[in-house]
Amino acid sequence: MTDQHTAETAASTDSEDQPLEERGSNRSQRPSSPAFRAFIAEGWAERPGGLPERSAAADFAAERRAAIGRLFPGERLVIPAGEFKTRSNDTDYRFRPHTAFAHLTGLGKDEEPDAVLVLHPVDGAEAGSADSEAPTHDAVLYFRPRAGKNTEEFYANARYGELWVGERPSLAEVSAVTGLRAEHIETLPDAIAKDVGAGHVSVRVVPQSDASVEAQVAEVRQQAGMSETAAEADAELATSLSELRLRKDPFEIEQMRAAVNATGRGFAEIIRNLPRAVTHPRGERVVEGAFEARAREEGNGVGYDTIAASGNHANTLHWIRNDGQVRPGELILVDAGVEVDSLYTADITRTIPVDGRFTEPQRKVYQAVLDAADAAFERAGQPGTRFREVHAAAMEVIAARLEEWGMLPASAAESLTPEGQFHRRWMVHGTSHHLGMDVHDCAQARREMYLEAPLEPGMVFTIEPGLYFRADDLKVPEELRGIGVRIEDDVLVREDGSIENLSAHIPRRVEDIEAWIADLRAE
Repeated sequence: MTDQHTAETAASTDSEDQPLEERGSNRSQRPSSPAFRAFIAEGWAERPGGLPERSAAADFAAERRAAIGRLFPGERLVIPAGEFKTRSNDTDYRFRPHTAFAHLTGLGKDEEPDAVLVLHPVDGAEAGSADSEAPTHDAVLYFRPRAGKNTEEFYANARYGELWVGERPSLAEVSAVTGLRAEHIETLPDAIAKDVGAGHVSVRVVPQSDASVEAQVAEVRQQAGMSETAAEADAELATSLSELRLRKDPFEIEQMRAAVNATGRGFAEIIRNLPRAVTHPRGERVVEGAFEARAREEGNGVGYDTIAASGNHANTLHWIRNDGQVRPGELILVDAGVEVDSLYTADITRTIPVDGRFTEPQRKVYQAVLDAADAAFERAGQPGTRFREVHAAAMEVIAARLEEWGMLPASAAESLTPEGQFHRRWMVHGTSHHLGMDVHDCAQARREMYLEAPLEPGMVFTIEPGLYFRADDLKVPEELRGIGVRIEDDVLVREDGSIENLSAHIPRRVEDIEAWIADLRAE
C-alpha cells in the first residue's frame, strides 16, 4: 500500500461531517495524484476520422417533429430523454429513453440519458398556421458529449466516463446521425428561458419525463407568471405526442416487422427448450430465459416482462413471477415480445401443449379462443370498423361458446348487453391495444382518437382474446378447470384498408402448433 493511497483513505474517513449522499464513494480507491492524471491522459491513439452515417430513421423523425410543431406554433416544446432510474443504492436500471424523445429523434440506444430535445418556435409561425408547410420550429438536441481523455470524467465518472460506460458520441457525431443541430447540455437552462413571458414565448414540457428538466421549466414559468395552466398545457402536449404515434410511418412498420420476426424465432427457441423445462423445478424460468436470450441476441431485449405461465398460472393475467413447474399434459401460455434496437416491440401470445399434443378439453377451449380471434380479424378487415368493434366481435363468439357449455346465467345475447357481461368473468381484459415503441402504445390518446376511432392505414394493434378457467372456479365444468388460453397476434392496417397479420408465420391453429412442435423436436 502506497503512502498516497494511505493518505487518500485517511482523508475519506477522518471527516465525521461527510454528507450521507457522499458516503457511497467510501469504497472507492480511485487514484488522484497529479502524476497519475498526467500519465492516464497520454499515450492514446487518435480516434478514427469521419462521421457516422445518417440514421434511416432521421428523415421520418423530422416529419414527426414537423407534425407536432404545427400543433403548437409559437411555443417552445421540451422533450427530455429522461434520467437514469435507481435500481438499488448506486446501481441503475438499464437506460431506455422516453418514448416521445426516441420517436422524435430516431435515437434508441442507451447513450442519451439526460439529453433533451427542444423545439424552438420560429419567428412568424403563429397560431392558425397548422396547415402550412413552412417550418414552425427549429429543433435542437441538447446532449452531454464524451469528454476528452485528459479530463477527470474520462476515468473517474462511473455514469458518463469512457472507461466506465464506453465511448459516447461527440456533438458532431450525434448531429450527423440525427440530422439535428446538437448543443451541449450545459446551455439548456438559458435555451429554455429565452424570450419566455412578456407576451412572447410560452413553454411546454413532457410531464413525468425528467424531474430536473421539469423543475427548470417550472422555474422559468414562475418567473414569467405562467404557472397557472402549466399542468393542462403539458398534458395536452403529452396527448398530442401519444396520438402522433397512432399511425405508423414506413420506417416504423419495417421495425415492427423486424420485432415480430425476431419474436417468432424466440418462440421456436422456447419449444426447443420445453423438454429441459419439464425436468427443472422452475421450468417457467427455463422458458423465460430461452426467449429472453434470443431477445438480447437479436434486439435490445424484451419489450416487457415475459409471461411464462404453465398450467393454472395461465389464469393469472400478468403472471411474471415465472417460478413454477412445467408439467407434462398441461398447457403453457407465453406472452412475449422482442424489442429491437429502435425500441419497437412485438407483443405475441401463444398457448402451447407441453407434450406437443392438445387434450380434448384443451382443444375445446383453444378452438373457442381461436374462433373469437378469427371473428375479430374479420371485423377489423371491414371498411369503417371502429377500434372498439374489434373487441365486440370477439366477445360475440366468447359469449356464444360459454352459453353452449351451459356456463352463463342468461343467454349470450343478454350477456352481451351492458347490463349483463356475465361472459367477462372468464375474460376481463380487452381484445386489442395499439402497439409500437410501447407495448401499450398511444396510451395517452383521447378516447375518441383510440377506442371510438375508425381503423386507419398505418395503425398497428393486437388481437388477443382469451379464456381463463381457474382451478378453483366452481362455475366452470370440472374438465376445463385449470385451463387458460390466450392467442395474440400483431395486426397492421394496410394503405387499402385491408389488414395484415404480421405474426401469421407463428403457428396459431391446433394442427399447425402440433406440427410445429414435432418439427422443432425432430431437429
